[in-house]
Amino acid sequence: MRGPDSPGWLLVALCAATGAYCLLRMRSTVEEQRRAAGGEALMGFGMAAMAVPAAAFSPPPWAWPAYAGVFTVAALRALWAARTGPHHLHHLLGTSAMVYMAVVMTLSPGPHHHGHGGSGVPPVTGTLLLYFAGYVLLCGARLVPVAGVTAGTAGSRAVGWGDRPELARACRLSMAIAMVAMLLTL
Repeated sequence: MRGPDSPGWLLVALCAATGAYCLLRMRSTVEEQRRAAGGEALMGFGMAAMAVPAAAFSPPPWAWPAYAGVFTVAALRALWAARTGPHHLHHLLGTSAMVYMAVVMTLSPGPHHHGHGGSGVPPVTGTLLLYFAGYVLLCGARLVPVAGVTAGTAGSRAVGWGDRPELARACRLSMAIAMVAMLLTL
């Protein structure tokens, strides 16, 4: 992506770490969690690759269409999964945003072109920014601990890394924050 190098590398590190954690979550005993973690790992690593500062590495011309193709397949998979429940719609929007960013980067001729003519934010970018900013706020609020709830009650069992809902939410929150950052640089 375009922008200063230091924040770009921090974004790469955040997305790669999130993708790596999602790979660990794929070891869950619950099939739905494994499936979601796989999609989120793809998003994390894809976002990390897209966030590499342009000054450090300029991808070959075929890379952006390849990203668009991979995430189009992921979006179609998320669309298919969305028929089983609305929680898959976030994955659909995330993968669609990745397709959108890859297409904009494909059509962008130079390092100072922002993918749109004139001033202002393109409507698709603005809509995606609003959605992901709202998702960040909602997901962040869900991570705030509720007073009076204690962890490790007598009836609870130990859960593995792949089955910790608060870590899965933190993973989704970090990717949504990264998505906002990436859309702002578009």
